[in-house]
Amino acid sequence: MNTPVTHASFSLERRLNAPPSRVFHAFSDHPSKKKWFAGPPEWNQGESSLDFRVGGRETDVGGPVGGFVSTMHAVYHDIVENQRIVYSYEMLLDGERMSVSLSTLELEPDGGGTLLTLTEQGAFFTGTRDSDQAQVAGRKEGTGELLDALKAYVEGN
Repeated sequence: MNTPVTHASFSLERRLNAPPSRVFHAFSDHPSKKKWFAGPPEWNQGESSLDFRVGGRETDVGGPVGGFVSTMHAVYHDIVENQRIVYSYEMLLDGERMSVSLSTLELEPDGGGTLLTLTEQGAFFTGTRDSDQAQVAGRKEGTGELLDALKAYVEGN
C-alpha cells in the first residue's frame, strides 16, 4: 500500500531568561535533559539514551500506562556549542513510523538571556491528508509544550 506523505515545516521561538550556555547544557547533558524532556507525569518512561556528539544518537521511549508506546530515535548532524544543534529524528507509534524530521535549534544571546528558534521540516505518514494535518498540528503543539518545559527548567534552576 502506498501511504500518502505530508511535508510540513514550522518554527517556534522562545525567549529564555538564561544564557545560551545553560540552554545548550539542558540539551547536551542527559540527566539535565531528562528533567524537562518527558511526557506527562502519568506516562511510563521506557528506554532513554543520549550520545550527544556529531553522529551520536538519542532514543526516548514512553507512553501512557496501558496505552500506546511512543518512540523517538534521533541522530545529531551538526553541533556548535552554545549556538546550534541540527538533528534528524523519526517518531514511531506502537512500532509504526509516523514521521521523519530534520530539526534545527538556534540559540542567540538576547540581553542576559537567549532567543531560541526551533525549525522543524518533516515528512508525516498516517494514511490520509486530514489525519496528516492533524498530526502536524499535534507535533507543533507538543514541541511547543516541550519548549515551555525547557523554559521552566532553565529559568528555575
